Amino acid sequence: MFPNTNAVRSQLNWTQYRLLIRIEDEPKREYYIAEATKNNWTARQLERQINSQLYERLLLSNDKKSVLAVARGEQHPEKPTDIIKDPMILEFLGLKREASYYEKDLEQAIITHLQEFLLEIGNGFAFVARQQRIHLDGDDFFADLVFYNRLLKCFVIIELKTHKLTHQDLGQLQMYVNYYDRTQKLTEENPTIGILLSADKNDAVVQISLPEDNKTILASQYKLYLPSEEMLRLEMEKEISEFEEKLS
Repeated sequence: MFPNTNAVRSQLNWTQYRLLIRIEDEPKREYYIAEATKNNWTARQLERQINSQLYERLLLSNDKKSVLAVARGEQHPEKPTDIIKDPMILEFLGLKREASYYEKDLEQAIITHLQEFLLEIGNGFAFVARQQRIHLDGDDFFADLVFYNRLLKCFVIIELKTHKLTHQDLGQLQMYVNYYDRTQKLTEENPTIGILLSADKNDAVVQISLPEDNKTILASQYKLYLPSEEMLRLEMEKEISEFEEKLS
């Protein structure tokens, strides 16, 4: 697997290499080597990222060349989809799919497992606030979670929804993004990004509710269990089919 010994990274231990040599696809293996080295992943973190199909999930919204370039540090992320996945896998929260829970329960579980959540949402994220109060002429609103991404150089607001995404949810998040852009963002920083993290979503509703040139509002579905490779393969085939339909 590594005929050139110089290709073996001293930052990785034997347990990590045992995980890596099971990956037959070379670009996929190269991606995990680059990310594990750059982010100082432990063997457990590497195993979790492989099992959660991180590489495949990034390919749903990016091409293979771009994913590898960002992982190697040869290219800085230029857009949110370069590092943000859809779906996000939140099995570490310990919430049961069959159980009923409120958005506050989901938020508290994320705060409790903040380190794992930061690993899941992508590189360069730093936690800023939860339930950030936004006061607008006598009315108070509260943004669920606020982060800052040093690679994208912008604030990232995450709204949590335990129901299927609606166009009203997108409008609410757009208001929060506008507020941060107009009152918090510095001149040298990039526009604020909003992520609507919901239990389910209708892609057609997202596309019609947002402007065609939208680059700052993302809708991502969360899953409380690890996906199978077959599930992700079917999802990728669906995305490719929809993309080809748009081209034609």
